[in-house]
Amino acid sequence: MSAIKWGILATGGIATTFTEDLKLLPDAEVVAVGSRSRESARTFADRHGIPRAHGSWAELAADPDVDIIYVANTQNAHYAAVRTCLEAGKAVLCEKAFTLNQAEAAKLVDLARERGLFLMEAMWMRCVPGIRKLVELVEGGAVGPVDSVHADFSISVSVEPDHRLRDPKLGGGALLDLGVYPISFAHLVLGVPAGVRSWARLTPEGVDENTGVLLGYDGGAVALLSCGITASSPVTASISGPLGRIELPNPFFRPDTIVLHRVGGEPETFHVPFEGTGMLHEAAEAMRCLREGLLESPLVPWQATLDVMGILDEVRAQVGVRFPGE
Repeated sequence: MSAIKWGILATGGIATTFTEDLKLLPDAEVVAVGSRSRESARTFADRHGIPRAHGSWAELAADPDVDIIYVANTQNAHYAAVRTCLEAGKAVLCEKAFTLNQAEAAKLVDLARERGLFLMEAMWMRCVPGIRKLVELVEGGAVGPVDSVHADFSISVSVEPDHRLRDPKLGGGALLDLGVYPISFAHLVLGVPAGVRSWARLTPEGVDENTGVLLGYDGGAVALLSCGITASSPVTASISGPLGRIELPNPFFRPDTIVLHRVGGEPETFHVPFEGTGMLHEAAEAMRCLREGLLESPLVPWQATLDVMGILDEVRAQVGVRFPGE
């Protein structure tokens, strides 16, 4: 099987992690990296043994040897970067949060559909073995109809106002960086909520730093979710129904074990190891889709991305976070 050739757009920490995971896939080859700084691209290429370094997104997108581009810059720049790649005819795997808002995401999905190009949000949580096993258990009725979902993702960091987590110009705040995980997790299990209620404490810069979200569903189910950048949380999740509950340990978005507690029975532990850091599973899924001629992944479909972006929009509207230009 011939290798699928990757281009890496951006040179930060997550780009490094993804590139290292790609090396574990025998049918993947990283052939180019692109950055707005040619020096940064060259340094990244030398560090990871990548043949070509491009000094712009457009140069990377025009590279004839690249089959698919992984977009890993800050989320405020996702829309422009992905659009550049799609307009050049390249398939794209773009980091989450996919864009700043649902309107931007919808434009990119429309463009991918129009051009007949594969596009996928890099919500790797939906691709790792543990989460796929979780879905199998829930759909198989292990806990019965789901009544509640709990998930949290908070970290304690001290960063300057111009850091990506605090700068509104970079799409800062806990919600788009961390909260996208619990919200996507709840969507995976329960779908689109009938109602959203949110609370947050904002930074002086105007982004959320401690946020709680309650999602309510037509059948009466609820999802209690939280995220933050001022205090560490357990970073766990659970799903409960009349027949029992499923618990996911830290970090819930990349579990290597999950525990099923059946009412009246002994706990059942499932061991679900992942490979590398876990990011290679989303890369493998993207490559599978490319080989099968799919425009979107059934694990991370376009509608799921649009739904989650819509929930994020509603939370931001309720807590008063707006990004420049919105």
